[in-house]
Amino acid sequence: METEHYNSQAGQDKFILNVLKNKKNGFFVEIGSQDPININNTYILETKFDWKGIMIEIDQRWLNSYKEKRPDSIHIIQDATKIDYLNLFKNNNVPKNCDYLQIDIEAIDGSTLNALLQFEKVMSEYKFATVTFEHDVYRKNQKKEYEKTCLDTHRISREIFGRYGYIRVFSDVNNFEDWYVHPDL
Repeated sequence: METEHYNSQAGQDKFILNVLKNKKNGFFVEIGSQDPININNTYILETKFDWKGIMIEIDQRWLNSYKEKRPDSIHIIQDATKIDYLNLFKNNNVPKNCDYLQIDIEAIDGSTLNALLQFEKVMSEYKFATVTFEHDVYRKNQKKEYEKTCLDTHRISREIFGRYGYIRVFSDVNNFEDWYVHPDL
């Protein structure tokens, strides 16, 4: 199936569809959803490829748009660093082998790393065929106070994904993300 246009910022949706060979009826977990369409990594997956998923966003202002424009997904308006992911996944029958995980929240304040540390509790039970993880390492040169947080997020995230068998296929995409695959899936 040829897509009309991709919606992601750096080609994440194109990466996922290429790796998964335009898979239909997949499942995603999107941590840091923001706008339901614009610069969104899962919009095309849901609307053109019939995927379903869980969209997690801290900002309440997006909820009505999610309900209107992304009705096939579960919408969680909550701080991603405070979610009990194991409970969330079990209560929503998330498949043990998922197709895509996105973690795209603010790395500079430590939220991305804290969300990953919270999320790590499910990684021994759940696997994701593809992952895009925002580390924002480019920000280390913007302000001195960001440097340690961004470098720690960059280093620790790679250790965590490696520990669970993920292979980093693209590093520092646009200097802000790493992209992974899981060889089992």
